[in-house]
Amino acid sequence: MKKIALLFLVTLVSLLSCNDTVKKDDPVQPPNIILVYMDDMGYGDLECYGNPIIKTPNLNKMAREGIKFTSFYAPSSVCTPSRAGLLTGRYPVRNAPNNFGPESTTGLPLSEVTIADVLKESGYATGIIGKWHLGHLPKYLPTSRGFDYFYGLPYSNDMILPWCPWLTENDRLFLYENDNPIKEIGKQQDRLMLDYSSKAISFIKEHKDQPFFLYLAHAMPHLPVSAPKEFLNTSKGGLYGDVIETIDWTIGELLKTLKQEGLEEQTLVVFTSDNGPWHNLPERMLAEGVERWHTGSAGPFRGAKMTTYEGGSRVPAIMYWPNTIQENQINSDIISGLDLYPTFAALAGGKLPNHYPIDGKNLVGLLKEHHNSPRHSFMYCNGKTIEAIREYEWKLRITENDGIQLFNLYEDPSELYNRATEFPEKVAQLKAKMNVFASGTESSIYGIP
Repeated sequence: MKKIALLFLVTLVSLLSCNDTVKKDDPVQPPNIILVYMDDMGYGDLECYGNPIIKTPNLNKMAREGIKFTSFYAPSSVCTPSRAGLLTGRYPVRNAPNNFGPESTTGLPLSEVTIADVLKESGYATGIIGKWHLGHLPKYLPTSRGFDYFYGLPYSNDMILPWCPWLTENDRLFLYENDNPIKEIGKQQDRLMLDYSSKAISFIKEHKDQPFFLYLAHAMPHLPVSAPKEFLNTSKGGLYGDVIETIDWTIGELLKTLKQEGLEEQTLVVFTSDNGPWHNLPERMLAEGVERWHTGSAGPFRGAKMTTYEGGSRVPAIMYWPNTIQENQINSDIISGLDLYPTFAALAGGKLPNHYPIDGKNLVGLLKEHHNSPRHSFMYCNGKTIEAIREYEWKLRITENDGIQLFNLYEDPSELYNRATEFPEKVAQLKAKMNVFASGTESSIYGIP
């Protein structure tokens, strides 16, 4: 009996040891990634970024339990270039410096490798819900650019009559599913945010058993704004506040779904915007009830969408990943939407393209090990013109209208005080770096042939 008992004990220990070995050798599944990209949301639109009126409890939670960035730059201050930079990790002067629309016959160059391409190659299910704006012809649509699934608009929600008077009655705004227009949206956009939220939740549930990348690109608060009846007239911030609070509610539903499906600790959620608020909107936009005050806030920053002042591309950004990202962090390092591309690729174990430059920086060390940002500078582009550079606290801006401006963004974040005559050596140093970058991207700088 003793021999039998001893044999049983040895066998049991051996089995347990084998099980331990299997567990240790099991590959760790890469995280799910959800990227929420707002349209024209300003730095000052959220409660956690200082808005005194608009309530955003779910985004407050993400900021409180994750990282809130205070020097996060969208790749551009305009829609298409910002999205091109986001999805390729490359400054948009390299691939899509200007907007596409219904009249466009091109899109993001087919030679560009999107983050969806990289993640799909790494075994991810990839989906985009919301605004694309990188070409609406079939070969440029998301399903030809690495995404398994597309549900949304091919371009901005204002790209119809009367807001774009160069278009015709034939240029209608349709909702797409994959490559097919399935329903005309036109001016009836009040349900878009809730519709996108519902589709996003369905995508998460459908792909919960494999790594997934969900790019949720809301059409709003880009003008014309509209809110569903459940949220209409509920915010002290007026119609614009109703829109932002609707978005916040959808974020709450998304986080709730992750928790219910047991995915909360396996999922990195990134929330940010494509550029600042559209304060300088043209007269053509003041139709069908659109008012100038239907736009957001750039917070303490000067400028707005389509400018290279801080209000144009410095946007809110929050990253949330329970038990991986340390809670309650406020990070003032220079970060850009360009950096999400190599960061997501690294998290997925994916391979970056090596046949052209990638401008983004890998943030994995910042997210997981509290390293400083590997980025120390940012170039501000306007079409194919390089208008400004930030390096650490200093920003040099050179434009036809404003001449040469040098700002210390630590001491003067609102860009009120031009210090160019005080620090000519800093002007020369930063101008030289702008010139090198412009030469390398076949771009221009005002006043430099």
